[in-house]
Amino acid sequence: MTVTEETRQLMDLFEQVEDIEEVAESLPLDDHRRKKLVDVADRILAKVPPVRPVVAGALLDMTDKTVRAWAHEGVLTVLSTEPRMLLDPARLHEVLHLVTDLRRAGKTRGLLDEVYRRLSDQALLDREDLTESIDQMHRGQGRVVRQAKADS
Repeated sequence: MTVTEETRQLMDLFEQVEDIEEVAESLPLDDHRRKKLVDVADRILAKVPPVRPVVAGALLDMTDKTVRAWAHEGVLTVLSTEPRMLLDPARLHEVLHLVTDLRRAGKTRGLLDEVYRRLSDQALLDREDLTESIDQMHRGQGRVVRQAKADS
């Protein structure tokens, strides 16, 4: 299969997933249908075969060299390197969302740093212990811990 055909098929699949995500986001956070739709989108992405860097580059409108650098930096997840590098399609989908949003906002330089920061922030926000701590803070529970002043 050519890179163009592979890219077109992957983009079509990503667009279907995005349609599902769009409907899910239109529902209230506590609606069980929202979670069900997100789960369906995740299951679809989990069935997508690993992606070659050249195809990821075509989707992200970046060079193969840039895609490989992003993979080396950990922004894109490498699933295998032998016999060739293959990338995680779910992470690619997530990065594609971020890059598209950043470009829409006029950001064209420093994309690697900005995407990395956003992924790091989201990873923190996805942690259950942090979510519980923030909820406790909002409820006024817990206690304030301050560092002792250093002796002069």
